[in-house]
Amino acid sequence: MTEPVPSIDLTGDRKTVAAQVDAALQRSGFMLVTGHGVAPELRAATRAAARAFFALPADVKHRYAAIVGGRGWLPTGVEANGYAEGTETPPDLKETFAIGADTPVGDPDVDEAWFQPNVWPDEGPALKRTLTEYQAAMRTLADQLLELCAEALGLPTAFFAPTTDHPTWTLNINWYPPMGVVGEPEEGQYRIGPHTDFGTLTLLDREYGSGGLQVYTADGEWVDAPYDPDAFTINVGDLLARWTGDRWLSARHRVLPPQADAPDEDLVSLVYFYEANHDAVVEALEPPIGRVAHPPVVSGDFIRERLDAITIG
Repeated sequence: MTEPVPSIDLTGDRKTVAAQVDAALQRSGFMLVTGHGVAPELRAATRAAARAFFALPADVKHRYAAIVGGRGWLPTGVEANGYAEGTETPPDLKETFAIGADTPVGDPDVDEAWFQPNVWPDEGPALKRTLTEYQAAMRTLADQLLELCAEALGLPTAFFAPTTDHPTWTLNINWYPPMGVVGEPEEGQYRIGPHTDFGTLTLLDREYGSGGLQVYTADGEWVDAPYDPDAFTINVGDLLARWTGDRWLSARHRVLPPQADAPDEDLVSLVYFYEANHDAVVEALEPPIGRVAHPPVVSGDFIRERLDAITIG
């Protein structure tokens, strides 16, 4: 059986790499990428700064509390990703610290919705420094990957550039606490419930664990996602799948709850959700590239609807 999440070296022959990307995203919507140029020291420093924040007392973290899609700290209990696909699940067993696009466009309503100022804790200045540097690296890599995606579709390299020159994005640092913190999982409860992502591409730097990432394959099975500490896990979001006329899959995935054989396990994931300009009109590519003629959607409206769906309360 073909590997559902293949590994692709971005430093390889460009034409070959583009063909590998197209094949991977048609089959599963997921791929591992190496040769991405992001320093391991930056990734480690970002994770260390995040762990220091999550280790703060709850009353301190509450000073920076935010809503889903906002900026700051999201405690356990405010989000259930399964609702985005219509699956009722208990709240996700995670905490999140989120930053997002913060360069305003000058329209107060738009800026309030999509370009709010980021919230930085007074405790631990390393968090602001490392997350700012890390998100800049992710933006660069995301743009490079979209250029590669355009080539993989047989389009001009700059095809996506006009609709991603002032994009919305979110960097979520997810902490998956051990069972001693969150308790015994309820039936059907996950660290993140089954869902698809919403935007164009998701760039994930994950840690390996028993209660880790699973991908729903084209064969209808949940399988553990392969892990390579040097690689980023990349997947297609709903917006890009729609853009490609469902040529590429926005695949379901989930993060398992804490496992009985590893009750003390805690994991930190760095998750960069890349979208498009808030007002970008996304139209499905026509055949022979696209396969389904979805009606046009506006990126911001499309993303907001999904964020609202996973919000509890």
